[in-house]
Amino acid sequence: MSPTSVLFASLRRGGRLFSHLLCFHHPRFLSTQVDYPLTHPIYTIWAANTSLGKTLVSAGLSISFLSSAPQRKFVYFKPVQTGFPQDSDSRFVYKKFSEFVSLHRPERSVLASNHVLRASASASGELLNRNCGSGIVNLGWREKNLLGNAGGLGASELVCKTLYAWREALSPHLVAEKEGARVDDVELLEMLGSCLGNGSETWVQKGGKNVDMMCVVETAGGVASPGPSGSLQCDLFRPFRLPAILVGDGKLGGISATISAYETLKLRGYDVVAIVFEDHGLLNEAPLLSYLRDRVPVLVLPPVPQEMSNNLMEWFYQSQDIFNYLQEIMCLASRERLERFHYMTKKAREIFWWPFTQHKLVSEEQVTMIDSRCGENFAVHKVKNADSIVQQFDACASWWTQGPDASLQIELARDMGYATSRYGHVMFPENVYEPVLECAEILLEGVGKGWASRAYFSDNGSTAIEIALKMALRKFLFDHKVLLENSNGNGADRYIDLKVLALRGSYHGDTLGAMEAQAPSPYTGFYQQPWYTGRGHFLDPPKVSLCRNVWTLCLPKNIQPDKANVEDLSFRSRDDIFDKKRDVSSLADVYSSYISQELSENLDPRGFMSIAALIIEPVIQGAGGMEMIDPLFQRILTKECQSRKIPVIFDEVFTGFWRLGRESAAELLSCQPDIACYAKLMTGGVIPLAVTLASEAVFEAFFGDSKLKALLHGHSYTAHALGCTAAVKSMKWFKDCKSNSNLTCDGRLLKELWDENLVRQISLLPAVGRVVVLGTLCAMELQAEGSNAGYASLYAANLIQKLRGDGIYMRPLGNVIYVMCGPCTSPQVCSNILENIYTRLKDLSEAKTESLAQTNLV
Repeated sequence: MSPTSVLFASLRRGGRLFSHLLCFHHPRFLSTQVDYPLTHPIYTIWAANTSLGKTLVSAGLSISFLSSAPQRKFVYFKPVQTGFPQDSDSRFVYKKFSEFVSLHRPERSVLASNHVLRASASASGELLNRNCGSGIVNLGWREKNLLGNAGGLGASELVCKTLYAWREALSPHLVAEKEGARVDDVELLEMLGSCLGNGSETWVQKGGKNVDMMCVVETAGGVASPGPSGSLQCDLFRPFRLPAILVGDGKLGGISATISAYETLKLRGYDVVAIVFEDHGLLNEAPLLSYLRDRVPVLVLPPVPQEMSNNLMEWFYQSQDIFNYLQEIMCLASRERLERFHYMTKKAREIFWWPFTQHKLVSEEQVTMIDSRCGENFAVHKVKNADSIVQQFDACASWWTQGPDASLQIELARDMGYATSRYGHVMFPENVYEPVLECAEILLEGVGKGWASRAYFSDNGSTAIEIALKMALRKFLFDHKVLLENSNGNGADRYIDLKVLALRGSYHGDTLGAMEAQAPSPYTGFYQQPWYTGRGHFLDPPKVSLCRNVWTLCLPKNIQPDKANVEDLSFRSRDDIFDKKRDVSSLADVYSSYISQELSENLDPRGFMSIAALIIEPVIQGAGGMEMIDPLFQRILTKECQSRKIPVIFDEVFTGFWRLGRESAAELLSCQPDIACYAKLMTGGVIPLAVTLASEAVFEAFFGDSKLKALLHGHSYTAHALGCTAAVKSMKWFKDCKSNSNLTCDGRLLKELWDENLVRQISLLPAVGRVVVLGTLCAMELQAEGSNAGYASLYAANLIQKLRGDGIYMRPLGNVIYVMCGPCTSPQVCSNILENIYTRLKDLSEAKTESLAQTNLV
């Protein structure tokens, strides 16, 4: 029997176990709102495995913290508890603290309480000794006790809370299913977030030091133990990214288990502040400290006595020095974290030179301090009434690069770590390695299918364009027999003045050659590029947008509207804009005639065409203001150029990989280029990588006996293994229905992500001039005139700040605002964001109407 047969036979025999394994999954956070204070230490207590003493550490911290000074508050949360009510970690902390205080009789009083908020009906019935129905019950049970000297000064408080409990002592995902009391990730995280906020009303801070209160969140089992839904807890609690205390294993084999747990947390972006474990006489701390290189303190607790005499009170007493040191580490790290946040916000303005930013217009309050990212959301530091971490949706997709949800982000971190360990960096010319080969194959079978045969890698979109221009110019000269066989290729023997054909409003990057291939714009002005001449013939394109609830075509002056039927200028739906039936319309003839005339004007007296390449952004011009170009016009333009042997370049740096709802925007145009450039979403946006795809005919123009005929362009990190690994994972993830639920059944199209009715309502608002919505993009141009319009406009600045305050991080293009999600973003999240934007735009419209009315009165 083959190894594979043995494997499947074992799976059949263990089918029940295998079915449980299948239920483990990555979390999908649809609407979790992260908002917690930084005014006091908040930590998550993790463990390398179950039964290592997390709750002992929590109890020890509560005793240490509340015994150190008067008027303190310690809050303990246990989000997931099984085996309840016989096992209750929150009650253990409550009881052990109470016993310790009763034994040592402090002068000051402590109000201690233990709460159970929700539990399965089975667990609730066990606790209350009655039938509690089914599902999850809002239990609201509590016990409390006033400890110490009731008349003493400086009362402190201990609050212990179990958020969700189940009766049987099984893994949470099993018992939740068994007791018919499932809790999804969003519900659990919302409950925890509410508790962190409501239970954290800080007592008066002293001397600016946030040490009057401490909060710990204790997980269940090990770092990678599943939660109630099956999500691993290290993934489940990742949106909060609370600083971590790791309870390690001091037993035989514990070094490996502790390092594995530590690496699991670090891989997901957690900050591990300290490792603590029980002493088993094996000196596990020595190799741990060596491995950690003293970056993380390792604390060793006394052995827990086998005989539970004195109810562990003697052990807690002996352990106080360790717990005192641990809580000092935690308080210090918390203070340093907050101080660093404030320092970063201030220092950034002093030493950074931000791109596309006028520093004179950026105050310190406008600097966003991003602590972390989880999927599509930033966790940012905010100072309102107090310091806090709040969530903001990255609505500009960090300059259009982002696509990963929280699940893909974890996968990318793992795979890129593997690639770093396996390859580091290796040079590419004349070499092959697995990630780059797989990446090229996926590209050619995906976005390049049916036309491309070669993949030329580079580092960013602008460089990919430079390469594409070199390819196109050579192909043009090759096809038009301009290349001389006796040319030595050194550039000194021949010069030809060639131009590109491009559309006004396009943007192809900031390198000098790419800028020459675009029409005059704010990006190419004298302030930016004094060398700019614009080596191209630039056409004014027809544009389409949703205006006042109607998809409307706007023709430029050079294209005469009287030659087109009125019905050609508006559409019942967006789909009609892309209908191939338009190819036989009167407007198609108008376009064809106009394009032929423009091309003919670029023939010299000998009949030689000086236009050597066409370069366009398919369907949407991004940096030019999120303009939708009529796909019929671009399709006819492409075919007209190809019929004249003018190579066609599609700049898909922005539009590629599902950004516009298709894997390639070329599918929307129903035509294929000769050369195309991709970047941004290709790697999921986690690392720079770009590629220029070309047809075999383009490649052959560089094929020959002399190296001087080769394409002499590249950079040190061409086709780096990390980028190719990330690209492979991302491209597969986006086009797999199992990982991307937004794909239609045939896997060729994204479902509609933006609520159509809401989009149409937005288009009707007086403050909105036009709307463009396609794929992951929804853009709105604010109605503005004069200096309030255009790229330099600050008209949207106030609106943007309000939306950021609403938890939506946006960055405008002048008076154009846009929101961009990822290919995997839930439509519900998109609707929530759009509703918020609609409310703000409605307020703006009402204010604008009122202002206009007052002006008319005057």
